Amino acid sequence: MAVSLNHSPAQAPALPQAPFIVLGIESSCDETAAAVLKRTKSGETEILSSVIASQDEDHAPFGGVVPEIAARAHMQKIDLIIDQAMQKSGITYSDLDAIAATSGPGLIGGVIAGLMSAKGLALALDIPLIGVNHLEGHALSPRLAAPCPFPYLLLLVSGGHTQLLSVKDLGDYDRLGSTVDDAAGEAFDKSAKVMGLGFPGGPRLEKQARKGDISAYKLPRPYRGQDHANFSFAGLKTAVARAFEVSDKSDKAKSDLAASFQQAVCDVLSERTSKAMAMFKSGLSETDTPHRFVVAGGVAANQAIRQSLETLCAEQGFSLFAPPLKYCTDNAAMIALAGLEHYARGHSDDLDVKARPRWPLDATSAQQNPASGSGKKGPKS
Repeated sequence: MAVSLNHSPAQAPALPQAPFIVLGIESSCDETAAAVLKRTKSGETEILSSVIASQDEDHAPFGGVVPEIAARAHMQKIDLIIDQAMQKSGITYSDLDAIAATSGPGLIGGVIAGLMSAKGLALALDIPLIGVNHLEGHALSPRLAAPCPFPYLLLLVSGGHTQLLSVKDLGDYDRLGSTVDDAAGEAFDKSAKVMGLGFPGGPRLEKQARKGDISAYKLPRPYRGQDHANFSFAGLKTAVARAFEVSDKSDKAKSDLAASFQQAVCDVLSERTSKAMAMFKSGLSETDTPHRFVVAGGVAANQAIRQSLETLCAEQGFSLFAPPLKYCTDNAAMIALAGLEHYARGHSDDLDVKARPRWPLDATSAQQNPASGSGKKGPKS
């Protein structure tokens, strides 16, 4: 079911005319980031600056992100990071036309830190505020590097989300499949932690896998052969933990298990995506060609996964679009881009826009048929 993200229309009846400049702020997890983007008269997007402060050292002793530590770090760094982004952009605050900030989903303390900074700037500068869905930032991120017209099929694969969506237009998304339990990125991180590979787990596991044998361990491929586009990674994650427990825990065992796990994820993502490709094609008119496929999110930086999806696209007749590696993980350039796109259409939010721990891109279908549970805070997906 398609859904709009329901931004309120701007006060002015006429749409803003380019050029215009938007400051983006991202603080949904453990990256404090700010970026400045410009939309030119010709419709091109220029990245004037993009600054990211990592919290890896803060969380490494715990083997994962600690929400309280993340929120505190965001509050300590956010003003400095915004100032650095503005200085590197070569413009002044008075040149800004709008402020865009992640308002969900994410760790609520971090989301609040970034959103409150954005509200203060928007109020002080008397310019529009745009609350951005973090997932929409990922969905649009390939457009930071090259044009990627609507519609397209999106595989959003990260630490918190694994979804397949038909992206019909800005704010118009139709879910084709989602994980029913763990996200692929979480499976990477937890498997890396089990093997003692360190933090952040995903990149460490990918590096370890380069030395391993992909056929050394027989691991499950959940939902293989089933006629839908949903994912499940909990069983695969458990299988890795059990296999490591009975191994000799040598460096070779770690490499072989990492390679076998990574190959299993590649196989699952490709097979489930192939189902979604058929569903996506069936919903298109004959004029909706060529077929475009976008992979985005932190796990999209994994080279083995990219190569697997490139092969799939060649087989299925899709053109592959992916953001540059530096824009796969959390960043503010994608948030500023989403802000640019909404601002260009006259969308903005009131200053009372709320921070949301959960905010599915496909909110209506997630309410009616949640793929991975629901609660007082709303559906996860």
